[in-house]
Order: sequence, then structure tokens, then C-alpha cells
Amino acid sequence: MTTRHIALLRGINVGGVRISMAQQRHLAEALGFTDVRVLLQTGNLVLSAPGDATPAQVAAALTARIEADHGAPVPVVTRTPSELAAELAANPYPEATDVPASLHCVFLSAPPEPAVRGALDTLGAEGAASPNSFRLLGRTLYLHCPDGIGRSRLAARAIRAVERGGVTATARNWNTATRLLALARS
Repeated sequence: MTTRHIALLRGINVGGVRISMAQQRHLAEALGFTDVRVLLQTGNLVLSAPGDATPAQVAAALTARIEADHGAPVPVVTRTPSELAAELAANPYPEATDVPASLHCVFLSAPPEPAVRGALDTLGAEGAASPNSFRLLGRTLYLHCPDGIGRSRLAARAIRAVERGGVTATARNWNTATRLLALARS
């Protein structure tokens, strides 16, 4: 028996670590994962793991293998298809799906601690006049940035606040997130 997992590698091919799609597939297969599929070049894997492998074990195995093969630690955040489906269904910005480039999901390795949630509340209140906004729901930080995430200081500050709290965060735009779910279900 196997279990499907979605593995999100942080900073691949947009940060300092370059790993081709073929290399991403190979490193997952070398760990014994099967039915490995890679979406885009930015570290989006869908794979099957032995039925008893937890998402945390999948993330740890991939992180260790990437560091061994490429000499750099690359954090990995994992989701099961049902977890990702629930996160997409909980999107607090349904109107933004009409302009999917304006909507991003920042997937977190764990829910932030109360102090981080408080800092996010303060940051959200400070940015109330901005066209950009965010909402934290569980292990997902939803960013709505009509002018683009790259231009949003609010989005960058929110992600930094989460990471300062010791939580790994990796962002995907709405199109990529929905494509990953479809790939995991196929």
C-alpha cells in the first residue's frame, strides 16, 4: 500500500540551488518513492510513499537527500491530497481566483505559535490601507496581492514573520496549487 504526497521544495531554481526536473524525479525515486511526477521547475513533486510513511518522514528524507546530493539544505513542506484539497477549499479570497496571479498560498510546515499569529494580526492591521492582504488559516497563509506578490511589502513581511517563528514557508500561486492537486488525484 502507498500514500500520495505533495512535496514542495523551498527555493529550488529560484534561489541558490539548481536542480533540474529530471534530478528532482531521480532523487525522489532513489529514496524509494514511486509514481513520481514533477510539476514545473520550482520544486513541486507528487509521489507515492510506502503506506506507513508520514508527511514529516517524506519531507525529512527529501531534505536530507537534497543536501547530500547538492550540498545545500532545502526545506520541504508536504501535504496529502486531502490536506491540499481542504486548504484550497478554505481559500478566504474566492473572488481572487478569477485573477489567479494575484492569489498565493504560502504552505507552512506547522501552524505558527500564538506570538507569531499575534504579530501577523498586528501586521494585517497596519496594512489595512494596502490593496494587498493576507489571512492565516491553520498551516496556510493566503496572500491576495492584486499588484503582484513581488511588489507587496506586506506579503514579504508576513512571510518573514512566520519564518522568524521557526516555521518553514514556501509559496505557490493559485494556478500551481490547483494543478498540483489535479496531478495528485490523477
